[in-house]
Amino acid sequence: MKTLYFECGMGAAGDMLLAALLEIHPQPEDFIRRFHALGIPGVRLCVHQAKKCGIIGTNVIVTVNGAEEESLDAAGFHAGHQHGENGHHTGQSCAGHQHEENGHHTGQSCAGHQHGENGHRTGHQHAGMQEIAAVIQGLEALPEKVKQDVLAVYNIIAEAESAVHNCKIEEIHFHEVGSLDAVADIVGVCMLIHELAPDRIMASPVHLGSGQVHCAHGILPVPAPATAYILKGVPSYGGTICGELCTPTGAALLKYFVQEFGSQPVLEVQKIGYGMGKKDFPAANCVRALLGEEQGTPERITELACNLDDMTPEAIGFAAELLLREGALDVYVTSIQMKKNRPGVLLACLCREADREKFLRLIFRHTATTGVREYHCDRYVLERRGGEVQTSYGTVRKKISEGYGVRKEKPEYEDVAEIARNTGKSLSDIIEDILESK
Repeated sequence: MKTLYFECGMGAAGDMLLAALLEIHPQPEDFIRRFHALGIPGVRLCVHQAKKCGIIGTNVIVTVNGAEEESLDAAGFHAGHQHGENGHHTGQSCAGHQHEENGHHTGQSCAGHQHGENGHRTGHQHAGMQEIAAVIQGLEALPEKVKQDVLAVYNIIAEAESAVHNCKIEEIHFHEVGSLDAVADIVGVCMLIHELAPDRIMASPVHLGSGQVHCAHGILPVPAPATAYILKGVPSYGGTICGELCTPTGAALLKYFVQEFGSQPVLEVQKIGYGMGKKDFPAANCVRALLGEEQGTPERITELACNLDDMTPEAIGFAAELLLREGALDVYVTSIQMKKNRPGVLLACLCREADREKFLRLIFRHTATTGVREYHCDRYVLERRGGEVQTSYGTVRKKISEGYGVRKEKPEYEDVAEIARNTGKSLSDIIEDILESK
């Protein structure tokens, strides 16, 4: 199974995720060319090499009409654009864009645009969710699925800001340059994931950082309120690094795409990407993306076996059926030759180790054996799930198994058998018809 795994030991921001994915894309230069060809108004990606704690990775800077705006990691909402230690926007107020002593905007006016000590403009127009959606829908070369993903990520952030500031989503507005910066990050990540097409996306628990963040409204705790809201239900931790490590944009991208948070699975890694943040910390400030084939972790199971030569076939069949009904992983019977040349059978019951005692008792109770052998082994399985397919016979359920570089599908036997009973056709003819209708 093709699996993408994000290591978020230093949190996550939109530009860091974008840079990490760009490193594992097979044709990054072509991707950047096609990204620019989308025509996001005034947006360009500046990609360069960066080093953190001796590790080389990629840093992506978004410029809008030639001006660099710090990555808008609270999506530039009117409700407040806080700034964390990594230099990303996280909720600081649109009204005047007053910023703290860390080198960001401070609210000085210049020809209608307020500027900070570093000369960046802060008094741009604002765009609401409808305007952002119009920009996305206007990107004709962007696949429809990617557009849906982008808008879904935006909605996650907007819902969080709406809840935190107790206002309607329709009332939330984005700072003009900052909103396009966020559009670039989110569109880029969604495009890259669409083109990399992993079967499964996982991530480590998310490092949030600790301490407090300064904004125009005062001092707020890390994580920022919108980030905390988005990451409800997601494993995360504070750690010892003082500063904001995970931003709302990064949190929303993880929340939308990641199917499971936890330790890295057994991977045959094929590509590794490092997406670097802007700030320096004692630990390497980066998101690491690993792309590879997931090798299933073996499950330790128990096999309970006994030889039987004095039971009727009906009694053996009853015992096997009962064991399966009670949750055995598998039960099978093999013909064997026993002592005194008597024909017999070997009854084998596969179960999880925790269920060993339960199945021992059932075997002794429902068979004639006086002794059971126990074996331990590892079991490797394909990941299995259900699905449906529309056919000329109607909706038919199917079983899908994936892993180890293979994918298998087959229609559910009971559905096929019911069609055979109703039509008089053979099972093989019906299965052939179903496979041709896919």
